[in-house]
Amino acid sequence: MYRLAKASRKTRIFNAATVGIASVAAGGSCLLCAGRPAHAEPSNESSFSLPSFINSLPASPGYSIPSAAPAPAQAAAPAAASGPPNDLPRNDFPRTSAAGFDPEALERGVQMLREITSSLHANKVFDSLRKQEETRQAEEAARKAEFQAIQSEMEVRKQQVMYEEQRKLAQQKSQTEAQRARYEDELARKRMQAEHEGKRILNSELVKMQEESSMRQEQLRRQTEEQIQAQRHQTEKERAEIERETIRVRVMAEAEGRAHEAKLAEDVNRRMLIERASLEKDKWLAAINTTFGHIGGGLRAVLTDQDKLVVMIGGITALAAGVYTTREGARVIWSYIDRVLGQPSLIRESSRGKYPWSKWLTFKGLKSLFGNKEVQAAMKDGKGFGNVILHPALHKRIQHLAAATANTKFHQAPFRNMLFYGPPGTGKTMAAKELAMQSGLDYALMTGGDVAPLGSQAVTKIHELFNWAGKSKKGLLLFIDEADAFLCERNSNVMSESQRSALNALLYRTGDQSKDIVLVLATNRPSDLDSAVADRLDEVLEFPLPGEDERVKLLHLYLDKYIAQAGTPKSWKSGLWNRQEKIEIRNITNDVITEAARKMEGFSGREIAKTMASVQGAVYGSKNSVLDADLFREVIDYKVAEHQQRRKIATEGSA
Repeated sequence: MYRLAKASRKTRIFNAATVGIASVAAGGSCLLCAGRPAHAEPSNESSFSLPSFINSLPASPGYSIPSAAPAPAQAAAPAAASGPPNDLPRNDFPRTSAAGFDPEALERGVQMLREITSSLHANKVFDSLRKQEETRQAEEAARKAEFQAIQSEMEVRKQQVMYEEQRKLAQQKSQTEAQRARYEDELARKRMQAEHEGKRILNSELVKMQEESSMRQEQLRRQTEEQIQAQRHQTEKERAEIERETIRVRVMAEAEGRAHEAKLAEDVNRRMLIERASLEKDKWLAAINTTFGHIGGGLRAVLTDQDKLVVMIGGITALAAGVYTTREGARVIWSYIDRVLGQPSLIRESSRGKYPWSKWLTFKGLKSLFGNKEVQAAMKDGKGFGNVILHPALHKRIQHLAAATANTKFHQAPFRNMLFYGPPGTGKTMAAKELAMQSGLDYALMTGGDVAPLGSQAVTKIHELFNWAGKSKKGLLLFIDEADAFLCERNSNVMSESQRSALNALLYRTGDQSKDIVLVLATNRPSDLDSAVADRLDEVLEFPLPGEDERVKLLHLYLDKYIAQAGTPKSWKSGLWNRQEKIEIRNITNDVITEAARKMEGFSGREIAKTMASVQGAVYGSKNSVLDADLFREVIDYKVAEHQQRRKIATEGSA
């Protein structure tokens, strides 16, 4: 913009100078024409050079040299002279005087014009002037185009600067908006956090108040129950004292009656006893004399006859040798039969029986040979595992495994090994038995604690066990309880060489999947098992402690088993010779069972069974074999307190 303004200023100066020169030239031309004759002779000068001040003047494309510039000046002079003296300012030095006008420049112009007109190259001079003028105009046009290009470039730069400023402004605006949004989000989060913290504090206070209220209610209930129990105990104690006194009085009366009766019949009985004793003595003396007489006669005859003595000694020796040989031979033969056909010594319980012919000797064995239709029907109806109460998800999983195992045996596919882990008494062994029965397999139970005492014989016994298990035609489920006793990590320092060898033997026999044996391990500490043993397990099932619903079902199950069916004879022999008294159940409702199940939180299935056995013992210890709600609650409370005490002792011992 600065260069454009400077060029415009130069153009205005050039135009003013051109107008002045043109005016001078016009004035000079007029004077020259006025003083020169009409037909002047051209001069003999062959060349003409323009004065330097004409060549140095710039040409303006927008202006031409005026030809009548002095006319207005000449016309203006008379007008100015004729006007009134007061209208125009006073001029003391008019242009026609020596003080107001310098004619030297005009004279030089006239002289130049004379030389131009007298020169032979006058036309060339004007052409040169015209070309110079055109050149100047072209240069001015180029400058103007350059100025316009510069101006457009400046406009482009201006637009770029404006765009850059707008972009920076938009970016700053977006950053400002983002910062504002982040600040608002942070404020919202802080507000929500404060509200959440307030709600949490309020909820914690409410929970604390509820806990305190429940604790007070529980304390009041406990105090009330303690008072009721104390009154009941006092009443029972007084009743027992009364009964004891009554029994003592009755016994004393009966004893006095019997003593009096015995005193009356004492003489008669004494005489009868004396006569009977004398008769018995005579009979035994006669029998002894006769027996010893025959023995003495026989010994006398043998001792007096040498041949009979030799025959007797030989017969006695042969008889002794025969008895000893028969006994030892039978023992050797039976041990061989037991080793070949009997079950291994590690097996504690099995559905196969000790010998192959054992199933033909029992009704249960014959029933298993021809198939248990009731079990198969229960499996089809989804009602198997009737005596095993488990968590619904675990129950469904075991049913699925039983069906899968049965189908695996049917399709001759390899079985899958399993691991049952959980606290003691949660039904792992019972679930394994039911799994074998529902899947149509035989089962065998052993415990890991029986392997360690075998020492160097452990490897042989384990191989005998697997060889015996592989002979089952239906397939066998081998259940190893307390598996961590000999299948623990081999890096343990307390593991003996025999245990390590036994573990290696079991790993060798379970290296490949078997079509005859399902290996089921049970442990309370699965983390102690060796990593190679864990690698051979395909299914891992956790047996947790029973929940409230499961405890209710277990209480109903064992109440029916130990109480309702207590007096029912299990066989015709027991019903014939030993008739048991049935237990009468009074006021044992579902609410009482549910209350007991709620109190027995943390009990395992085995502890619940033992608790119901304790209830049975308490009923048999009572006078009339009646189980009511009070006696049931009393035993349950006692067992719950005992359970808590055991847990406390175990916690202190582990600490």
